[in-house]
Amino acid sequence: MFSLFKKNDFKVINVNDLGNLTEKINLIDIRETHEYKSGHVPGAKNIPMNEILTHPEKYLSKDKEYHIICQSGGRSTSACKNLSAQGYQVVNVSGGTGSYAGSRAR
Repeated sequence: MFSLFKKNDFKVINVNDLGNLTEKINLIDIRETHEYKSGHVPGAKNIPMNEILTHPEKYLSKDKEYHIICQSGGRSTSACKNLSAQGYQVVNVSGGTGSYAGSRAR
């Protein structure tokens, strides 16, 4: 019951606070491929949630930090909880692609 109050073991940043960082960070968009193709934050690499959670070692290294984004922040929060529990350094990008105010998502 008290696990609801457990602090997350990952950082959080709002999508609109990324600014010019998008080209300098490891930004992973975990939405499905068709969602990604309809528009994404510049610099984001698409690895669907099911793939990254099933085989994280195929895509991630435990010595690097990754920013995880989805459409609104729900899936990325869930993925960050899972990945951080496995020892990966992740940052949840809250607000997601749907809230991105930069020059329109590509």
